[in-house]
Amino acid sequence: MKFVVVGAGAIGAYAGALLQLAGEDVTLVARGPHLRAMQDRGVKILIANDLLQARPVVTDDLSSAGVADVVLLTLKAHSLTGMAPRMAPIIGPETTIVTMQNGIPWWYFYRHGGQWQGTHIESVDPGRVIENHIDSARIVGSVVYLATVIAEPGIIKHIEGNRFSIGEPDGTKSDRCRRISEAFSRAGLKCPIRSNIRQEIWVKLMGNLAFNPISALTGATLLQIIECHETRTLASRIMGEVETIAGKLGIELGISIEQRIAGAARVGHHKTSMLQDVESGRPMELDAIAGAVVELGQKLGVDVPHTQSVYACAKLLAERLAAPAHS
Repeated sequence: MKFVVVGAGAIGAYAGALLQLAGEDVTLVARGPHLRAMQDRGVKILIANDLLQARPVVTDDLSSAGVADVVLLTLKAHSLTGMAPRMAPIIGPETTIVTMQNGIPWWYFYRHGGQWQGTHIESVDPGRVIENHIDSARIVGSVVYLATVIAEPGIIKHIEGNRFSIGEPDGTKSDRCRRISEAFSRAGLKCPIRSNIRQEIWVKLMGNLAFNPISALTGATLLQIIECHETRTLASRIMGEVETIAGKLGIELGISIEQRIAGAARVGHHKTSMLQDVESGRPMELDAIAGAVVELGQKLGVDVPHTQSVYACAKLLAERLAAPAHS
């Protein structure tokens, strides 16, 4: 199959490189020094003590990538509104688009069923820009359980994890999911097909929302947040609000708050992706993770005071970091 990886940073370049080494036709769409390094020297993957080198096609020009069988959308959620209008050249009649963003995806209520079918989440897709440029019928959802970093441009270091759960919005086990899963498996990546991908979205969101904004605001690692009684309590209460919202939408998380906190504690002194973004001067993936839950709380009539408070503070931090420096 022909894969086009849009937003080939640490995760996208990692997956794309392994797919190319397994014999798939892969084009990476990237930018900046990372783009130039991959064009010049290929993609180097550091896994434990092993070094792999792949040579996928690398470009910053979507029009040159050609029509894809599968698009892997691996850029951050807040970048989708700018990217979606540019994607027409790589989308053909049969193109499948796999979304790999953290948080609540813009297509969440597509083929959801029940009273919330078709609900729009403005904080995730302002003005329906993404929805108007990407047909939701093309979507396969994905939840990524993988930590990688760009050690330096063109070099990806694998930290932990190797799983990309995928699933159709309507829960069916489709042929396109089977083909994607098989391609990932040939590349050495775990890719189970889930009949309820939304449940995994909420379980991952439970941890992301509880820990990411707190870490961005405080500079603390996961373990430091948990070891401080006050921030551990705050994280627990945010998780409780997530649990309530998910329950209102018919999602049983299947994991307790204490189990989720214990899992984070085992990760140890890990800097969340949001803290890494703050330290690197990049925009935070805030609205899809926190803003969406605040908005859903309003739609569902559920108060989420702890989520709302942390979101407000993190939103102000994001605005201050984005503002030009004052003399």
